[in-house]
Amino acid sequence: KGKCPEDGWDESTIELFLHELAIMDSNNFLGNCGVGEREGRVASGLVARRHYRLIHGIGRSGDISAVQPKAAGSSLLNKLTNSVVLDIIKLAGVRTVTSCFVVPMATGMSLTLCFLTLRHKRPKAKYIIWPRIDQKSCFKSMITAGFEPVVIENVLEGDELRTDIKAVEAKIKALGAENILCVHSTTSCFAPRVPDRLEELALICANYDIPHIVNNAYGIQSSKCMHLIQQGARVGRIDAFVQSLDKNFMVPVGGAIIAGFNESFIQEISKMYPGRASASPSLDVLITLLSLGANGYKQLLKERKEMFSYLSSEMKKLADNHNERLLDTPHNPISLAMSLKNLDENNDAAVTQLGSMLFTRQVSGARVVPCGSVQTVNNYTFKGFMSHTNDYPCAYLNAASAIGIKKQDVDVFLKRLDKCLKTSRKETEKGKVVNEVSDSNTGTEQLED
Repeated sequence: KGKCPEDGWDESTIELFLHELAIMDSNNFLGNCGVGEREGRVASGLVARRHYRLIHGIGRSGDISAVQPKAAGSSLLNKLTNSVVLDIIKLAGVRTVTSCFVVPMATGMSLTLCFLTLRHKRPKAKYIIWPRIDQKSCFKSMITAGFEPVVIENVLEGDELRTDIKAVEAKIKALGAENILCVHSTTSCFAPRVPDRLEELALICANYDIPHIVNNAYGIQSSKCMHLIQQGARVGRIDAFVQSLDKNFMVPVGGAIIAGFNESFIQEISKMYPGRASASPSLDVLITLLSLGANGYKQLLKERKEMFSYLSSEMKKLADNHNERLLDTPHNPISLAMSLKNLDENNDAAVTQLGSMLFTRQVSGARVVPCGSVQTVNNYTFKGFMSHTNDYPCAYLNAASAIGIKKQDVDVFLKRLDKCLKTSRKETEKGKVVNEVSDSNTGTEQLED
């Protein structure tokens, strides 16, 4: 039926299935005689085994989704993977999605592919409306495609940074709808930024007949992000949404899913991909979903949501103990932020030093965001880079509850963060004492550390 099995398969069954697919490819035929330039020859047995002898990749030179006659097994693998992934997207909350395909590029380049496809539909367009999110790859995806990003600054509502809908509409009127390639919105993001107001943006896109591409990087694991996409497509316009394989399905980096509600448009994107492609991302995600089954994946989604609540409550306790606070960002279902006001007010360097301390103590993924940092990306200068706005009121630390996180991860993180904050506070107080002594010194005496 092309759907994810309810219950996962054991490894030997999956391996048997993959071997059956592999023997359908011509490079594995006993009497095969290849005289072309690409015959699935592999010099290393180790490499052949690593890929289950599925060597031909996916697609043909003109279409990444096309069937390759001499690689029936690899072609079937590709079709099945796209079908199973579509089933999982529906299960995760976007029930009216009609088409998707796995592409062997990460999210940024997959977004670029979407923009390049739209170029042929809107030849006059040179601008992309982009509610600001301080993440380099989604910004570069527009530049690489040859378009000019029009950055829409977010508005601060309480602690949250939200989409400025009025500014988006005003910019469309100022530039002219025919000159705008699309609106490029975001769901999954680092707090205190929260998912864009997708319903309102989708309505604007429908009213002005402007395409709408959604960066849903790690949003499949969040029912809230998926609900926003479903609602946006229901009330207005969403042409495609793009998500990462590694962030949502715990596979190696290198693949993404491009999905949408108009099958012909999704096919256009797949035909825009030049040449055939690696089957590795498709193989990885198919193996993973066959081993988990639909029930296993649903269980992972449930555990992630539970861990988000646990991380939120425990971070709040820790923040209170250090006279800080957990920022109030109820619209962000994955990422949390804790203020670092005391560190920031006493010592500018203490904030970034905290990030280094956590990293050297093997805490990965936590982001420490100081106030006022400036960064230039492709000749565009962003003030307050990483905080998604020019002047956020305080420095802060991010942590996320992503799929696969365990209670032990949360507990160890909080224990190490607590120690680092205590150490930082001691060093800050020590620095203040040294500065006070230094200020009162006549200059003839020298301070010893």
